[in-house]
Amino acid sequence: MGFSVIGKSLPRKDDPLRATGKAQFTGDLSLPGMLYGKILRSPYPHARILNIDTSKAERLSGVKKVVTAKDTLGIKFGVTGFIPPSFDEYALAIDKVRFIGDEVAAVAAISEEIAEEALDLIEVEYEQLPAVFDPIEAMKPGAPEIHDLEHVKNNISLYVDRNFGDVEKAFRDADYVREDEFYCQPVDHAPMEAHVSLADYDVSGKLTLWTSTQSPYYVHKHLERTLGLKESQIRVIKPYTGGGFGDRAGGMSACEFCAALLSIKTGSPVRISYTREEETSTSPRRHPMKVYLKSGVKKDGTLLACHYKLFADTGAYNNYGCVSINIPIEAMTVTYKVPSVRYEGYLVYTNTQPSGAMRGHAHNQPQFALDTQLDLIAEELGIDPIDIRIKNARQEYETSCSKIEVGSCGFTRCLEQSRDLSDWNNRKTKQKEGRGLGVGTMSFASGAAFNFFGAPSGYSAATVRLLDDGTVTILTGASDIGQGSDGTLSMIAAEELGVSLNDIRIISADTELTPVDYGTYSSRVTMFAGNAVKIAASDAKMQLFETVAKKLEANIDDLEAKDRRIYVKGSIEKGMSFTEAVCETMAANKMMPVIGKGNYNPHVQFNMLTGEGNCTPAYSFASYVAEVEVDKETGVVKVPYLVAAHDCGRAINPTRVEGQLEGSVQMGLGHALMEDLVTDKGLVLNSSFLDYKFPTVLEMPTIKSVVVEAPDPHGPFGAKESGEGTTIPVVPAIGNAIYNAIGVRIKEMPFSPEKVLKALEEKENRT
Repeated sequence: MGFSVIGKSLPRKDDPLRATGKAQFTGDLSLPGMLYGKILRSPYPHARILNIDTSKAERLSGVKKVVTAKDTLGIKFGVTGFIPPSFDEYALAIDKVRFIGDEVAAVAAISEEIAEEALDLIEVEYEQLPAVFDPIEAMKPGAPEIHDLEHVKNNISLYVDRNFGDVEKAFRDADYVREDEFYCQPVDHAPMEAHVSLADYDVSGKLTLWTSTQSPYYVHKHLERTLGLKESQIRVIKPYTGGGFGDRAGGMSACEFCAALLSIKTGSPVRISYTREEETSTSPRRHPMKVYLKSGVKKDGTLLACHYKLFADTGAYNNYGCVSINIPIEAMTVTYKVPSVRYEGYLVYTNTQPSGAMRGHAHNQPQFALDTQLDLIAEELGIDPIDIRIKNARQEYETSCSKIEVGSCGFTRCLEQSRDLSDWNNRKTKQKEGRGLGVGTMSFASGAAFNFFGAPSGYSAATVRLLDDGTVTILTGASDIGQGSDGTLSMIAAEELGVSLNDIRIISADTELTPVDYGTYSSRVTMFAGNAVKIAASDAKMQLFETVAKKLEANIDDLEAKDRRIYVKGSIEKGMSFTEAVCETMAANKMMPVIGKGNYNPHVQFNMLTGEGNCTPAYSFASYVAEVEVDKETGVVKVPYLVAAHDCGRAINPTRVEGQLEGSVQMGLGHALMEDLVTDKGLVLNSSFLDYKFPTVLEMPTIKSVVVEAPDPHGPFGAKESGEGTTIPVVPAIGNAIYNAIGVRIKEMPFSPEKVLKALEEKENRT
């Protein structure tokens, strides 16, 4: 099928705005009479609140309002509305604080400086309580009880035990069984833009909130619940947003709630901007996880069984945790054909900052364990690491042991292309000491079909309006957070309608104007919002076809829309321009506008109780090969070259897909080699970009991005995800390459110089 727009590397229409600094982010916005908000946070990891005295702060000149939990409705909230036990957080702490940084009070003043000064005048009387910072310690009898919740025992918020196949028999039948333990560190999302929210509660009782979010609809629902407002009283708008990576996907933040509450109490607009320290030490981090993995194989490398035991540190509150602890089942059963799998997942409270979704949500950690152990098994059996992966690789239209139905799958092609383009067969064994190659892989969902609030709405909806000048306006609730989804949706609409990208205008992420969309997370935008836009565009197109068919006395099925014309297939002269068709259709319908509607609700069946079935319509796959250089004197690891082969179904915009791959490599490189939230008894010690290290352009490798196309019937024009999953293979590829380079295996992230040197020292002592 020949495409006019799809598959072209076209620039985004708003690129000039971003490049020239004219794009308006929330922090750029200001309203007349605007006040500045600041949040008072707990200095203790665990303490009972005995009394809060705000009188001195309220008397400070320039302070307009101080709010505490007494000013709230005292309603708990949580990300996953369909799992009520996950509701474990108050917008402002009522009885206890549970981590350093927990929100206690908020101030609105005429300047940020006065608001800061007011925070120092609020007197809070605490009774310090014993705290626990490690999930294994938190599970032990007698550990401090962080939440007084009926369903929580030994600080275990949720325990998941899943069995697929006959695991014990499979281990008995195995020729070789291996057990290993791994650790994945807490990681900060490090978006360039910290949380910013501007709230305006007007005299009509309408709350408008501009905020840096990935999910305006979720923020809207949380504000309804915690403020006691009706849906019609709230409008959430997402301006330009400086990155998210999951940091802003969990619904309402304290920044959003406090700005809204202060605006309601003062009757003035209030803006709250997090400092970098607040962003790093109080916003959700990636779950630290301990992963125990036992695998059984045949002599030829065929996988028979895996038993995972995973301990996820959810921190002080659940956030996405109740979903996060279930997600690893996908990583364990989709990527490779494992007939029998047992999974035990423990979601554990600690007195540390909450954990949440992060790019590659809950796949990174178990995939690091699996890809590392596969290399260990391959070495023991004398099999090439890529060969053992090809032998066990998932193929298209297979069903996993957890009853996940996989559609399109280009995984084997990804493995083969990453091997060939890295010259794996020649370079893996012939490089000088200190240089090595390693492989990492992944599979990932193209959007999770979860309705977290049980709301009577579709997962993603869109409308497309055709204007009488022949241009097109898209309305979508999907959030472009820098990844370019507005451009992707515009290209889908342009292709479906047969117009150019310049003819498309898009309005997105405004809960007052745009249809419901659950947000930008789980790599769902292209699949979910893309399908909704395609359906809406098709609806509008068919309205034009009906009019044109009557004019031409032709059959609707014989018409085609292309090059801004609607005509009979094979006879481009027999038709009319797109603009004429729009005007004729409006005239035939008493000048009513031509509006197409689209709603995408994938027919997937996932059983939350058993963990069986699909939560997504399609899966992407990838294989990366990394080359490393290791300095044995300093322990420093450099990555000069990396091949990233990714099955994205069909690339709507190849340049954007390559950009996602390159961004993922940068993020994965940081996770592998340097990023780590260092804490001391719950206090984050490296909360600035001076101390929290991540790769810059100077550390970036030469990247060979390979777009493998395995079009999926569920995706718009065959497209699948290319956002979250693309970061997963980086860490295991680098870890396996380090072993190939210097013969030491590091099972604890990050692979810092200290760990490399320690591993080399232990190796020398063994010999």
